[in-house]
Amino acid sequence: MMTVDVLVVGAGPTGLTLALEAHDHGARVRIVERRPEPFRPSRALILHPRTLEVLRPLGVTDAVLERADTAPAAVLRLGSRVVEARLADFALPETAFRHLSLVRQTDVEEVLTRALADRGVRVERGTELVTVRDDGHNASAVLRSPRGTEEISCPYVAGCDGPASTVRACAGIGWHGRPYAVEVILADLDLAGAAGRHGPSGAQVFAGRDGLVFLFPLGEQAAWRLLATRAAVGSAGRDFGQPGAAVPQAELQRLLSDAGTPARIERLAWSARVPLRCGLARRFRQERLFLAGDAAHNYSPATGQGMNAGIQDAVNLGWKLGFAAGHAEGDPGDDVLLDSYDQERRPAARRRIVLTHMAFWAEASTGRFSSWLRGVAAPHAAAAVPALLDRRRLVAEAIRLISQLRVNYRHSPLSVQGTPPLRGAPRPGDRLPDATVSLGGAPRRLHELLAGPGVHLLLQRDAAPPPPQVVAGSQVTVLRLANSPGRGLVAVRPDGHVGFQCGTADPAGLTDWLALIGAASHPVRV
Repeated sequence: MMTVDVLVVGAGPTGLTLALEAHDHGARVRIVERRPEPFRPSRALILHPRTLEVLRPLGVTDAVLERADTAPAAVLRLGSRVVEARLADFALPETAFRHLSLVRQTDVEEVLTRALADRGVRVERGTELVTVRDDGHNASAVLRSPRGTEEISCPYVAGCDGPASTVRACAGIGWHGRPYAVEVILADLDLAGAAGRHGPSGAQVFAGRDGLVFLFPLGEQAAWRLLATRAAVGSAGRDFGQPGAAVPQAELQRLLSDAGTPARIERLAWSARVPLRCGLARRFRQERLFLAGDAAHNYSPATGQGMNAGIQDAVNLGWKLGFAAGHAEGDPGDDVLLDSYDQERRPAARRRIVLTHMAFWAEASTGRFSSWLRGVAAPHAAAAVPALLDRRRLVAEAIRLISQLRVNYRHSPLSVQGTPPLRGAPRPGDRLPDATVSLGGAPRRLHELLAGPGVHLLLQRDAAPPPPQVVAGSQVTVLRLANSPGRGLVAVRPDGHVGFQCGTADPAGLTDWLALIGAASHPVRV
């Protein structure tokens, strides 16, 4: 029997990331997945800049990018007009990842699974969570696998088990949302004709009255992945977010023809209808049970939020569970630290739902006005699109919004302002932007220096060093920025957000903040 601090239920990108983050911050982790094999084909196909940032301290970003297209091109067809766009080299000086990355979910999962294995954590496939409850002192879970049934007890359970979450049901957490009137159609296929001539170098997007049709050169069983939206038929008993019935080749060919492409399907490898809903769990925590990713929120596919939001949830929760696992039983800091997950991530999820709902309405609604926008207004406005794309600042701001680079936790109990405040620095709760800095030698990029687990204290050039007992644990790294005159300091959380800052030495304030997040109670694992 292994001793476990955190049981992670679900081994998609969210669960795998959460297991890594919790492990690297001191927790003993067990991760189970009811499917005996990884789910294929992939549903998610894109990673945002902010997601790559939060993955970087886990040491997996380079491996992910090796499998990704980091300079993707897109060809947007609006009637007879064609607009080409590059989805890289955005005007984003505050991040190392100035691009959207096209990468299959399966590739992301393989990288994360290998990183866990390198840490000695094995994904237990074919192991299903039957039930879980909070018994007051621990969480008790019943697991079923080919080896039989077992009951385990551990401090925390993280439900990363998708839209039909068993953890959410056992926790009695309600759901607020509704089905969409349209569904997604997915297919892997080989094409001949106009779309196929562009080869595997870029995505194709066709806008028509009935919705958008996407062709990505990321098929797993054929050259192209098709994604389209069409009116849904019925909603009762549908498994939202999960691939359902196959789509006949003739229907897929009609989708392509109606979108205005002469592409012809040469081979259909796989297809499915996917019913959709948008919604939000009424809370993300019930005592020792937590929800992340699709178990906590569902979106339309517009703007590619699903995998990205889940990974960002996982990093936020993972380090907190890791630090909390080292607290003495009954430590009041646990509640503040762990309650902050819901307080930070649920408002962010609510805002994402609004964003994706608006984008999905424009992309897929079958209403008269939205159909007119796509089929009539958009082709007439196509001539203005290249000039709009050339406005780098405007495009960059849209990417910041989509990828959650603007998300802040200023109202979180973990965002503490020291005395006096450090003027000109990010406020507590803000994401720390990347920048060129110096530690006394050659210039370095700040996020590169922070690419490791734990809390990082950034001292200005003339700042007094923190008391040794404050930073004695291996989970706190101190960096003095020789190119930043002043006496202030900034404490950066493991997820890259500022937790504490002050304009001069405030050892008492810093000590209290480190105690609040539990950074002095449990070492991280490197």
